[in-house]
Amino acid sequence: MNTYKGHRNGKRRASGRSTAAGRGKGKSRRKAAVFVENTYIKWGILILAVLTLALAVRGFLSHGGTYVNVDASEPDIDVQLLDVNPYSRPGIESNGITGIVIHYTANPGSTAQENRDYFNGLQYSQETSASSNFVVGLDGEIVQCVPTWEVAYASNDRNYDTVSIEVCHPDESGKFTDETYRSLVQLTAWLCVKFDLTADDVIRHYDVTGKNCPKYFVEHEDAW
Repeated sequence: MNTYKGHRNGKRRASGRSTAAGRGKGKSRRKAAVFVENTYIKWGILILAVLTLALAVRGFLSHGGTYVNVDASEPDIDVQLLDVNPYSRPGIESNGITGIVIHYTANPGSTAQENRDYFNGLQYSQETSASSNFVVGLDGEIVQCVPTWEVAYASNDRNYDTVSIEVCHPDESGKFTDETYRSLVQLTAWLCVKFDLTADDVIRHYDVTGKNCPKYFVEHEDAW
């Protein structure tokens, strides 16, 4: 009897050790799984950080060292529509927008307001036909002159299917200020979303007629 009991007790003790060992292995497996999961998370965070940094550097270099964070939300627009007249706002409906054309004013130091007023005054001077849907100023202000669904006299053969943006610049180089550039990018991005356009649909006046406009971005292709 004693031998039998001892045998049973021995089995029990052996079984207890086996259970403890199994629990230990289970804990080890769980720890290993947690370690692997944490490692993947850490690597994922690291890769995301590297990609974010790479995109930031690309954005920084793309504008000559000035980082621009693209914001496609609707910008603050000062709507000052021109009077309907044959010289700057004919009141003709566009054929549907398929592109955005960027211009420069070719009038160093002039403001968005001054360019808007010049367009409106053409109905009286009648010296030429010219206008733009928007003008972006030296401090980043945006003035709207012609509705986006109407023709503006800015882009020659593309007047009827594009939105035109005139951009102010401080000097003869035609380079925009950082404030102007940021507003231009936001306005353009918002218009792309509004009309379901891509970056390829954003062009220079130069791409329509070969005119040196916008000057800085014609003479510095890498900046464009």
